[in-house]
Amino acid sequence: MTILQVHDVSILANRVIAEVEKAIVGKETTLKKIMTAVLAGGHVLLEDYPGLAKTLIANSFATALGLAFKRIQFTPDLLPGDITGGYIYNRAESRFELRHGPVFANIILADEINRASPKTQSALLEAMQEYQVTLEGETMKLPEPFIVIATQNPIEYEGTFPLPEAQLDRFLVKLAVGYPSPAEEHEILRRRRERRHDAFELEQVTDADALIAMRAAVENVHVDPDIESYIVALVHATREHRQVAVGASPRGSLALLKLARAWAILHDRDYVLPDDVKAFTEPALIHRLILQPDLWMKRHAAEDVLADIAQSVPVPVIAGA
Repeated sequence: MTILQVHDVSILANRVIAEVEKAIVGKETTLKKIMTAVLAGGHVLLEDYPGLAKTLIANSFATALGLAFKRIQFTPDLLPGDITGGYIYNRAESRFELRHGPVFANIILADEINRASPKTQSALLEAMQEYQVTLEGETMKLPEPFIVIATQNPIEYEGTFPLPEAQLDRFLVKLAVGYPSPAEEHEILRRRRERRHDAFELEQVTDADALIAMRAAVENVHVDPDIESYIVALVHATREHRQVAVGASPRGSLALLKLARAWAILHDRDYVLPDDVKAFTEPALIHRLILQPDLWMKRHAAEDVLADIAQSVPVPVIAGA
């Protein structure tokens, strides 16, 4: 396997982001956080209103990263076998043969994931955590790297099924794309007019082997013990907060550690700063909290809780950083 240095990973990752920005206008911070999740080896949940390029973002990253891409449109009648595949009887040869489902790819776009039933959603649980699929008692490894980018629309509650906590916990980050500014929306129109067609022509920047090497380099980023204590304190505070019924699990601590390292290397550093952790306090923890019932209908309640926690937990001072 190719060994990459911190500077090499930073350059390559930012080239991928720049390529995706040819299709996505004005969302640099969101794209950087998605790239960070990719480097950290996790899955991404994009929750926002329709028409904000969630699907385009996933497709663009797949193209720029040079990875095999499959899109699964989640609907109420979708079955687990439609995702994982299964054994089909071949009459010509009088035998059963395995047909892989769309989950056997590097990047899976689970579009409108909350439209499928909990039974179908559970077909992704093993794939997202163990990176394998079990069919008829036979366990098969998924391609490496394997990344799930799921989308869901927060305003369309009719005919939807909320994601179970066990599945939400498997997403490394939960992000919102947000509306473009008037200037950014004007730029979208200008690019479409000059392009003269809807399709985008993006170039491949890297490939699966290079991404694996980039992830290996992330493991060499130094984390001071005080930073680790800071991560633990943030996550522990979610369990003690009076407005939280169930706080983040140790998986939340691990998520912050992985993301902080990847964010540091994206910014050409081989060490983690407290700001790297703070940048992902909300994206890494917001979907791992269960608030008190009286806050369920209050908008931005989880964001307010995490902002309160971020302000109350002392930030360590790292000597020489």
